Amino acid sequence: MNKNFRMVTMAYLIFLSAVLGAMLYAGIVVTAVTFHTDAWLGADLLTRFQEGQIMTENFLRLSYVVNVMIVVVVLYEGYKFKKFERDTVTKVATFFVLATALLFSQYYIPDIIAMQAQGEEVTKSVAFVNTHKGSEINSKLFALSLLVLIIQNMRKACK
Repeated sequence: MNKNFRMVTMAYLIFLSAVLGAMLYAGIVVTAVTFHTDAWLGADLLTRFQEGQIMTENFLRLSYVVNVMIVVVVLYEGYKFKKFERDTVTKVATFFVLATALLFSQYYIPDIIAMQAQGEEVTKSVAFVNTHKGSEINSKLFALSLLVLIIQNMRKACK
């Protein structure tokens, strides 16, 4: 691997790691704080619906970064695939990263925003609960597949 492409690979790995970190931070820390505002503020100032709207805005902004990551992954992994430098695990991880990232940014986030726009009662429906649970499962699959992709690329870059 030439020096310039090694630098591109390191930037790629740092970017993927930053996206993974942002996703984990939003899912673990921001969610815990946002949905327990009464503990931090000392009073019930926000309803569960309002807390959900704040959380949705956080994930909407995260989806912009995820969309950029989709383009970066397609370009980098597509180039490596074209050079016949991809193994099966990396191809599968790339597929899952792209599929779950697209589901996150193009399906779940718009769907949840549309349901929230219909009002608080809709967010208590079975459809919303199932959509939200699906988005949580999708986020976990995204994080796991992104971690596998990072590890696979690190293994190859450190040879």
